[in-house]
Parts: sequence; structure tokens; C-alpha cells
Amino acid sequence: MPQRYFLTTAIDYVNGRPHLGHAYEKILADVMVRHRRSLGDDVFFLTGVDEHGQKVQQSAQKAGLTSQAFCDQVSDQFRALWQRLGLSNDRFVRTTDPTHKTYVRDCLQKLHDKGEIYFKEHEGFYSARAEQFVTEKDQVDGKWPEIYGEVVQTKEPNYFFKLAAYQDWLRQYILDHPDFIFPAFRRNEVLAALENPIGDLCISRPKSRLEWGIPLPFAEDFVTYVWFDALINYVSFADPGLPTDRWPADVHLIGKDILIPAHAVYWPIMLKALGLELPRQLVVHGWWMNRGAKMSKSVGNVIDPEPYVETFGPDALRYFVMREMSLGQDADFTDDKFLQRYQSDLANDWGNLVQRSLSMIVRYRDGIVPTRPADILTPLDRDLESEATIVLFREAMEAKQIHIALQHLWAYLQQANQYVEQSAPWKLAKDPVLAPRLDVVLATLAEVVRRVAVLTASVLPHTSEKVYAMLNLPVTPESFRLSEAAYGSRLEGKPIQAPTPLFPRIEEEKKA
Repeated sequence: MPQRYFLTTAIDYVNGRPHLGHAYEKILADVMVRHRRSLGDDVFFLTGVDEHGQKVQQSAQKAGLTSQAFCDQVSDQFRALWQRLGLSNDRFVRTTDPTHKTYVRDCLQKLHDKGEIYFKEHEGFYSARAEQFVTEKDQVDGKWPEIYGEVVQTKEPNYFFKLAAYQDWLRQYILDHPDFIFPAFRRNEVLAALENPIGDLCISRPKSRLEWGIPLPFAEDFVTYVWFDALINYVSFADPGLPTDRWPADVHLIGKDILIPAHAVYWPIMLKALGLELPRQLVVHGWWMNRGAKMSKSVGNVIDPEPYVETFGPDALRYFVMREMSLGQDADFTDDKFLQRYQSDLANDWGNLVQRSLSMIVRYRDGIVPTRPADILTPLDRDLESEATIVLFREAMEAKQIHIALQHLWAYLQQANQYVEQSAPWKLAKDPVLAPRLDVVLATLAEVVRRVAVLTASVLPHTSEKVYAMLNLPVTPESFRLSEAAYGSRLEGKPIQAPTPLFPRIEEEKKA
């Protein structure tokens, strides 16, 4: 019976263009939901952009645009890149959506009516970069970390949410639900943070300082703090017209930089105070480094994914970031590593297997996949029929170890390429007496190609569709169900197309 599976991601702030970190998270989410669809599950995938706040207002002013026009422009850039990368999200969130604004105001009013929100004069330190108030305990060696940028002392009246009252509850909840935060070492970081007082949360900004936000329903001269607004989206967009129909999320995917305090402290307590269930799991990924250095706009080493998609295709980027990073850890991006994966794994291992397998069927059997005489199968043939790779692949995917799942697949691909060398079909084709053996080899290779296309579909969706088109098989969601990876005789006696290169050789000037 199909299971319900609802995945949400962090929504990206629109004060700049999408970069590799944004792309990685969304590709990871897409791979996870495509895998669940391959199991026949009822999947809902939610992602989008965060469009309110001081940094957006400032960026719009700098660009000479209204805040809404600026958001429209940058949101389109995110949406366009996600389409090019083949994301299969069911909804694209924009926090300027009227439905979301109404839902946020309803939540604020509910909390205010319950006495969870109060008004007071506040004096403290404010970080414009982080758009939050900070305290001296946030300093490192007496200095504000780079993530806060310029920190200034302010004094202004604001509204506060009674966050601290829920601190003990949150800590106990995390202890009682050991799988709530993945990986486990991130859970330990949150528990350590909760050992210290968390204080209450300032959830407003006066309109005299910030206009670009959702006005508080009980104080129209104030707008909602951008994090309070943004964290509500995961519920408000859960289903059109029915905000809580699909809630709670089974997985919420975020980067480690926004785990504490936003998603591991503010958000669970907000949901608890609103009487809503918490997401079943927070999955926390690491950062992409640029040659060992953290990517930063101020440093100027942010990696733009667009040129890689343009030159190598979307699946090449999807494969690299999934193969190279262990979920939860940091990973390093260099052009040398990317090109090596492209040439070795994609062009040579996968692309070359498809090219020569289908080319030999066209050359030696006029494009018709032959039937295998069962009585002359060898151990080499039967080894490729084994479902061991499918089992290992699924186990790794369900453990959220996608790089391990791909390692298993590529070991199978290398086995298939060795099979070609050992069987030497070009030699078999020279002797009519060996025609039955050639039929076995060609039919076996055709079925291996089909199987790998199914297994790689969650990571390489565009490529799998191309392979299926060459095999004259229907390109439908059902075609790439995991159950279809079982070895069979789906192609025997059927015509195929002459292959075209899946991952063309890249000229030196393009590499540069």
C-alpha cells in the first residue's frame, strides 16, 4: 500500500542569485522524493523562496526596484534554475503569496490571544546580516563572528514570543525522539545549545525601520520578523486551500547554518504553541566548500551552478553533488574533481556502456534485441541478473546515504563493462557458429542498460529518459519504479534505436 511522504526544504532568501549551496539542497530533496515515488509512495515536495525582510528591502533599493519587483525578478531566477535541474516539486513557495500572509497573521493572532506574545521596550545588539538580535554570548573571543556582519546597539519597542517557557519541553522532546534530528551529531549540538537559556524571541520590527514584511494583525505599525514569517510557510503551503491537510512533513531538509536556533529551536516551539505537530525529522546537510574555503559573497568565491548546467548538462551536476558529498558532512568542489567524475563515471562507465551495447545490437542484429537461449547461459551472464545491487541500493537510499547507493550502482556498471571485455562480442560476431552466444551477450547487455536506467533515474532523470527512448520503452513515472529494476526479458525480440552520446566529450575550451 502506498505510503504518504511529504518533504519540505528550506526556502531560499532572494537577496541574491542562486548558488551551488542552494542547488545542492534542492537536488538532494529531488533525489529523495524521486526515490520515494519509485517505491509507489504518495509524494508531496515543497520548496520555494523567502521574500520578506530587511536585506531584501535593501537589495531592492540598491537595484532601483520596488521590493515586490525585485522579488519577482530573483524568484524567477530560482524557479528557472530548478526547472533546468529537473526538480519535481509539487509547489513553489513565495512568502509574498496572499494565502501565506493571511495564514501568518492568523497564527500571530492566535498566539496573541493565548497570551504567548507580549510587548516591551528592548535594548540590545542587532545584526542586519542575520536579521536578528544577538547577545554577547554569541561573540567568539570577544568579537562578532563573520556570519553576523556589522552588529549595532539598538533600543526600540517590539513584540516578543514566549520562547523560553518551552525550553524544557523542547529538550525533553528531542531526548524522547532520537530520530528527530539527522545525523545524530547535529542532534547533540542542539541539545548542547539547549543547556543554556534561550530567552524570548523578538517577532516584530517597527515599520519606521522596516516596511517589507507582513503587518502584525494586532499592531499594524509593526511587521513580522522574517524568520517567524518564513518558518510558517512549511505549514501554510502544505496543500492549496487546506493548510494542514498534508502536515506534518515527514522530512524537512535544511543546511547546518540554519539549524540552530531557527529550525531546531524557534520552529518546533512555534508549532507546539500553535497546537500543530512537529515535522517527523529534520535532515541537516553540510556545506560545499570551494577548494577548502567556505563559500562567501564577500570573499567572492561563490560557485554559480549555471555554467556547469549549460556546459555539461543538469544530470552531470546532479550526479557530482550526490556522489561527492556524504549527507551531513561538508564536501569540496573543484573543477578537477567535477571533470574527473564527468569523464570517468558518466562518460566512460555509463555512457560508454550504453553506446557500445546498443551500437552492437544495431550492427550485429539490425537493431533487434535477440532472444537468449537459456541453455547456454554462463555464470558471467547470471551474475549480472543478481538483484544484490538493487537491495544494496535501496538500503543505502533509505539510510540517506546516497553516495553509497551510487557506489553500489557504479560497481555494477564496472562489472557490466568487464563483462563486455570478457565476452568480446566483436569476436563472437566473426564466427556464425557462435551466433547463439552472441545473442546471449547482446540480450544481457540490453537488459543491464535498462536496469541501470531505472536505478539511476532518481539522480539522472534526464539521462534515464534518453536511454528509455533509445530502447523504445515508454517514458512514464511507472517505467522507473524500483520494481522495474528486476532482471527480465522485456526487450527480447524488440527493436531499439541507434544510440546517441549521453555525456559527450567536452572540448578543452569548454572545460576552461
